[in-house]
Amino acid sequence: MDPERLWSRAERPRRGRPPAHSRAEITDAAVALADAEGLGAVTMRAVAGRVGAGTMSLYSYVPNKETLLELMIDQVSGDHRLPAEPSGDWRADLRQFAQEQRVIMRRHPWLPGALSARQTFGPNALAALEYALAVLAPVDLEAAARLETFSLLTGFVSSHVSYELAQERAVEAGARASGELLEAQDRYLRSVAAEGRYPHLARALAVPSHDSAPQAVFDRLLDRMIDGLTAGV
Repeated sequence: MDPERLWSRAERPRRGRPPAHSRAEITDAAVALADAEGLGAVTMRAVAGRVGAGTMSLYSYVPNKETLLELMIDQVSGDHRLPAEPSGDWRADLRQFAQEQRVIMRRHPWLPGALSARQTFGPNALAALEYALAVLAPVDLEAAARLETFSLLTGFVSSHVSYELAQERAVEAGARASGELLEAQDRYLRSVAAEGRYPHLARALAVPSHDSAPQAVFDRLLDRMIDGLTAGV
């Protein structure tokens, strides 16, 4: 996939009749389908059906599904509500940026999985990246390290949201009520820790448990993540 062809060249008007659809309309339809039914439901045939086009005619707007996925990722990246400029409190700004990422990924549950296949950055994703790098500008890190910090932060949010969604799906599927499952897990861990073979685990379990609400867990782990990313700064 040539990113210059994808992002730097606007859709050119065709000769003759105006096109019946646009790349933006097709991307909208693909995102709506993925939101409703998952990324696996996004096929060229299904998207064509949503916009009322023939499957083959869709290829004149989007050459393949891989390109469509790039367009989808960049479109939802535009959901970021980015301030005009960072506040100057880089830790607070980085936390807020990660919180925005979590909201967007939960709004579009297919996004965490799709990010691992992303090949390029579109204009919306570049705007988010530029803002995150501006947030990190006051930190005593090399420019390349700031890019790596952005990648690590995004990877953390993506992984954690995937875990949250998987847990919620398990409960919805009726495998077991979440409270019962957590109690069973706790009993098991405490029983094996009491055997004396896992002293470090036993000490960890002896500490009063933290708030297990999803938002509280995310906030706690995010703080640790940010502290770790910038250790020694």
